[in-house]
Amino acid sequence: MEQLINFTPTFQLQEHIFLAPLFAIIFFVLFKTFFMSSSPPIYLVDYSCFKPPNFWRLPFSSFLEHSRIVHSLDQQSVDFMTKVLVSSGQSQSTCIPPPLHYIPPRSTHEDAIKEAQIVLFTVFEDLLSKTRISPRDIDIIIVNCSGFCSSPSLSAIIVNRYSMRDNIKSFNISGMGCSASALAVDMAKNLLKVHKNSNAVILSTEILSNGWYAGTDRSMMVLNCLFRSGGAAVLITNKTSAKRISKYRLLYAQRTQGAFDDIAYNSAIREEDSEGIIGVTLKKDVLHVAGELLRSNFQVLGSLILPMEEKIRYGFSVIRRKFLDKSIELYVPNFRKVIQHYCLPTSGKSVITEIGKKMKLKEEEIEAALMTLHRFGNQSSSSLWYELAYMEGKEMVKKGERVLQLGMGSGPKCTSLVWECNRPIVNEAHKGPWADSIHNYPVKC
Repeated sequence: MEQLINFTPTFQLQEHIFLAPLFAIIFFVLFKTFFMSSSPPIYLVDYSCFKPPNFWRLPFSSFLEHSRIVHSLDQQSVDFMTKVLVSSGQSQSTCIPPPLHYIPPRSTHEDAIKEAQIVLFTVFEDLLSKTRISPRDIDIIIVNCSGFCSSPSLSAIIVNRYSMRDNIKSFNISGMGCSASALAVDMAKNLLKVHKNSNAVILSTEILSNGWYAGTDRSMMVLNCLFRSGGAAVLITNKTSAKRISKYRLLYAQRTQGAFDDIAYNSAIREEDSEGIIGVTLKKDVLHVAGELLRSNFQVLGSLILPMEEKIRYGFSVIRRKFLDKSIELYVPNFRKVIQHYCLPTSGKSVITEIGKKMKLKEEEIEAALMTLHRFGNQSSSSLWYELAYMEGKEMVKKGERVLQLGMGSGPKCTSLVWECNRPIVNEAHKGPWADSIHNYPVKC
């Protein structure tokens, strides 16, 4: 009995010695899971959009006259371009760079570099002024331009111009089409997971001086009618000190790729026409491809953000269609339950209205996209920021509300971003690209 009494404390001591490292391991795993592996929030501090000078403006009449003279177009081709312009949803106030106002248009490498400098330097300096940071405070810079790839790169031109740090992480994205700016945000988000306490700047534009199609193939002439000048600079950060001043916090970023499919891959492609002139061909099935890509992207995004009720309704519709009646249309989840504002691709009025119809959006929810297209035209990937500027100018976005930015481009690819408004955004009407025109909107287009 005495031996048993003497043994008990020894056994308890051995038990504690065994449990101590076990608790230490559990604590380490929990700490790593919930603290070390969790990324800091990504904030959008502010952004700036390029407003083309008034002398860049190109009314329809000037565009058609120049096209007729330069390309020796027959009346049927002129009528085709007129139809595209009138139905596009653009106004007479859209702009193209000065080299394309010449007869014949100038399309040299030097002209493209000058256009890039005018657009990118302007928006970058305006962003620095707004956010009160120095070029040397920037840790990551990403420049996207789909059709023009200079050497040195556009990102190198920015680094050189502003004498940025020798250890800055610089990236140049080309060939990504209208999805590039949203894609660059996703790229910056991933970089900021690795580089703590850092600032990232994204510069988005599309250089038109070297992208003008000088042939007569109608499938390639469409982009001459639609693409217009624009550019944006965006500052995002993972610094906790930026929470108070930042406009938005990034909640989700979802990318979808469709290049594995031959039909989708060739639906919008840069190639030579029968005369050897380079342009971008838009195939007839491009809208169908875009619709399928959008569906694929939203399936994943919806699984992340939609309430359970919407997920269940969508799931039941999939089962019914697969096992009971294949003619039944799939239920379209109501994203309006979790997202209040939408920045859609400005590829054309019909594209915007069709996306809105598929997503069951109200007229006021596609207003920003339609008005951006009307005032500025299709500015490729930077259009998303003009739409957001329109919403802010109209004081539509309230603190706590969510904004969806949807970028879709050739490849094809789709990137969706969901932002949450971080603070009240007021008194923006007199700033930015809409300063002299927002009081005229919305208009019927």
